[in-house]
Amino acid sequence: MRERCAPEPSALATRRLLALDQAHVWHPYGSMPATEEPFLVESARGTRLRFAEPVEGAHEVVDGMSSWWAAVHGYAHPALDAAVREQVARVSHVMFGGLTNAPAIRLATRLVELTPDPLRHVFLCDSGSVCVEVAIKMAIQYWWSLGRGRKHRLMTWRGGYHGDTFHPMSVCDPDGGMHHLWSGLLGRQVFADIPPCGFDTPVDPTYVAHLEALLAHHGPDLAAVIVEPVVQGAGGMRFHNPGYLQVLRELTREHDILLIFDEIATGFGRTGALFAAEHAGVSPDIMCLGKALTGGYLSLAAALCTSEIAQGISQGAMPVLAHGPTFMGNPLACAVANASVELLCGRDWAADVARIEKRLLAGLSPATRLPGVADVRVLGAIGVVQLDHPVDVAVATRAAIRSGVWLRPFRDLIYTMPPFVADDADIDAIARAIHAAARVA
Repeated sequence: MRERCAPEPSALATRRLLALDQAHVWHPYGSMPATEEPFLVESARGTRLRFAEPVEGAHEVVDGMSSWWAAVHGYAHPALDAAVREQVARVSHVMFGGLTNAPAIRLATRLVELTPDPLRHVFLCDSGSVCVEVAIKMAIQYWWSLGRGRKHRLMTWRGGYHGDTFHPMSVCDPDGGMHHLWSGLLGRQVFADIPPCGFDTPVDPTYVAHLEALLAHHGPDLAAVIVEPVVQGAGGMRFHNPGYLQVLRELTREHDILLIFDEIATGFGRTGALFAAEHAGVSPDIMCLGKALTGGYLSLAAALCTSEIAQGISQGAMPVLAHGPTFMGNPLACAVANASVELLCGRDWAADVARIEKRLLAGLSPATRLPGVADVRVLGAIGVVQLDHPVDVAVATRAAIRSGVWLRPFRDLIYTMPPFVADDADIDAIARAIHAAARVA
């Protein structure tokens, strides 16, 4: 018999909980049953995660991942906790069809104020992947509304990652990514080569010519170009010169193609600019935001677009954007997002990120001398050690925990995206843990 009503988690021993996890919980990118046992977190505060029982001798560890890059303010922050409590006392959820709510209105208005002109309109949705779906729908429906239905394909560059639902999968790296199983079912998109690596590496005219040739050839069929600006995240943690964004902006205008920036990972200061697009001084036609939007408290994302796109869709044969998530504009998520954005903008976040960048660079640079290390790179609050072989994730993770830090390596990468509130001691601990993981991985 299945258990119909389990006791409260606090009444269960850790082993019992983990056994239930093994039996019933399917974790991301994992097998069922799991081949790797997760570690049970019982609480979190500041930059620390506390395990229900010690792991590798550590009961508490510095979170070097910001819970997949979202918890930029750390955990149990008083301002964010208060925002959730106050909103729960009013209304936790109300449908967005035919109704609206103050937190959603305030959030959309604030995002328009913060993002580059001429982004003016905000579609609130559930997650980063759904946000990319919405952005792609906007682009395709815009051209369809103008009577140019031929423009339905997308172009991107290799090495990217945009999410795990179907349209986002179609613009993830088709070879090195994790979605090759679905290749026969996905839309056939246009892929440029991986952009040359290095934030400070000069723009390569040969690569620019490559982009120009692809856009000229496929332009009549292309609805949009979609890229992660400056940092390619889960596709490989690569950095590229912002000049390529300027090139894409010029070429997409020249060839009558929309430009989408996926800033799910890079938005809200992670790269040292509030939005990565600012490194290039350009604005896309559509921008996707998520992850740090709520400070890691609740799932929420936002797709912003220009008035030209909104009006084009609204004047078409189907004058509505045909998308409506149940939890769209959720007041609770929007309230904590408002608090998170104001918390970020109310402090010198740029100084914090610059401090973290300097400390990570000093701490990680010596890793270039370790056997098996192929590259070390740092940008903003992002630090990456790339190996010349795949990481043994379980071994590397436990080595980091023994050093008092939580890291989640993948492929050939051991990397960190720490909370912006991490102090120098936290960053030094993260650097030591990455060294320890790299030695055994």
